[in-house]
Amino acid sequence: MKKSEVNWIDTIPDSWNVARLKALFSCGKGLPITKENLTTSGVSVISYGQIHAKFNTGVSITPDLLRYVSPDYLQTNQTSLVHFGDFIFADTSEDLTGCGNCAYVDTDGLLFAGYHTIILQARTEKNNKYLAYLFLTDSWRSQIRSRVSGVKLYSISRKILMDTTVIIPPKNVQESIVSVLDVKCAEIDYILRKMRLSIEEYKQLKQSIIMQAITKGVDDNRITKDSGSIWFGNIPSEWKMRRLKYVFHIKKEIAGKEGYTVLSITQRGIIPKDLSKNEGQLAQNYSNYQLVEPGDFAMNHMDLLTGWVDISKYSGVTSPDYRVFVLNDKDAYCDRYYLYMMQMCYTNRIFYGLGQGVSTMGRWRLQADKFLNFMIAVPPIEEQREIADYLDEKCIQIDDIITKKEKLITELEAYKKSLIYEYVTGKKEVC
Repeated sequence: MKKSEVNWIDTIPDSWNVARLKALFSCGKGLPITKENLTTSGVSVISYGQIHAKFNTGVSITPDLLRYVSPDYLQTNQTSLVHFGDFIFADTSEDLTGCGNCAYVDTDGLLFAGYHTIILQARTEKNNKYLAYLFLTDSWRSQIRSRVSGVKLYSISRKILMDTTVIIPPKNVQESIVSVLDVKCAEIDYILRKMRLSIEEYKQLKQSIIMQAITKGVDDNRITKDSGSIWFGNIPSEWKMRRLKYVFHIKKEIAGKEGYTVLSITQRGIIPKDLSKNEGQLAQNYSNYQLVEPGDFAMNHMDLLTGWVDISKYSGVTSPDYRVFVLNDKDAYCDRYYLYMMQMCYTNRIFYGLGQGVSTMGRWRLQADKFLNFMIAVPPIEEQREIADYLDEKCIQIDDIITKKEKLITELEAYKKSLIYEYVTGKKEVC
């Protein structure tokens, strides 16, 4: 080993060299593409979003086969074409962990880089998969992280990128490293795919158990009747269907002053917002926010795709655009049963089916009258509690399995990252 003479890695094998990126690549820039530039066939487009989505799962990228650039646009924008052996970097990142996200083009044929991308075009050497693995390491990306600037988005300039250094093993060593990592990473990725698929299956199982219990109860052997609702289907004969406004009422109390804890409605539940991090949407004045008390239901009814509903554990305020509602009689209704029901209406897109808006891809809201007149199943109070207790037990069991699998995924991803680092920096020798 010898000293590398660069600040992002201490030592490298004696036969390896250090080079600036600009000595190996020329630099191009992706261009914005409008609908008028797209056709049903032609040269495939690589977008900024694809690079971010692909980066943590592999070193190469799959073109978007639904988006092609027209030949006329290509004729005047040849510098944005990407070839085998080139790299495409995203030039912005939402946080510092994403700085340096890139994709290696290891397929034959032309591609076209879209807006917010930087293209590294190989000067001579076309087989750069070793560098693709090197670019995955935090050590190499630290060169970019230390120099970028931004508030909500961190900008990566072409100058910053081209001034970075890389370590270059002899050609035969590069090939050996790539061969080993291709095999080992493929094995790890296979296990990760199986585990992620298993997690999705457990999540689907959980939702089916909730749906069954909320609409049919815990006992399968009972007489049922038609609920009159396409969402609930047949329900136990002793259950009633009632409009939601006879079970809940909407409350809206404006704080009128500052100083309350600001609460966010997320898919992890209702949580206090850390205003010091300057993340997400911030208001200039929180006195216009509405009060929320422990036990209140609160929902983001403005976005029925990614919004959520939960029971608050905190006192505080939340956006006046959200919906806060409470049970009419807490002794006659079990809040946990209705929370499972409300959350089922999000995950099964029931509320989405009742919503309306300008675009299904933007704001899709559940209007107050649709919400209050929504027909829901009302079991006897004893059975509401029985169902809630049953679902608590089942969901805890499934969530525990999912948590363990997610922990294993995190450990495997860390192992893969460490493995790549050790090989591409010469810490681990290829036999």
